[in-house]
Amino acid sequence: MSEKKKIVVADDEPFILSALQDTLSDSYAVYTASNGKEAIKTVEKVMPDLIILDVMMPEMDGLEACKQLKKNKATASIPVIILTAKGQITDIEKGFKSGADAYVVKPFSPARLIEKVEEIFEKVEMRKKIIEEKKKM
Repeated sequence: MSEKKKIVVADDEPFILSALQDTLSDSYAVYTASNGKEAIKTVEKVMPDLIILDVMMPEMDGLEACKQLKKNKATASIPVIILTAKGQITDIEKGFKSGADAYVVKPFSPARLIEKVEEIFEKVEMRKKIIEEKKKM
């Protein structure tokens, strides 16, 4: 069996962090952080396949963490899902402007979150295949 894909999840609410870990850990290796700064350190150490960030966290919010991760060459290509209670259009726009690949509003459906994660992994695989095909030309 192939190695599990790695996901870093950052949220300052222990209950949400636990729910995310329970939801994702059957299929993925899940690493947790409780704020944006901790998330960046964990991402740089683990080099995950995906990052899930809450927006409202102490020390550094998820949008700032996303911006910093997208500026760093080593982590820029890692897809980011923003998972937050902030569901206004302006909030969603800020999320995508920060570099997020997807935006999910809390309360979230575990099944819908897994669909979104799988959707992102499928896009990544398609991109890899396209790049490989171009190299062959």
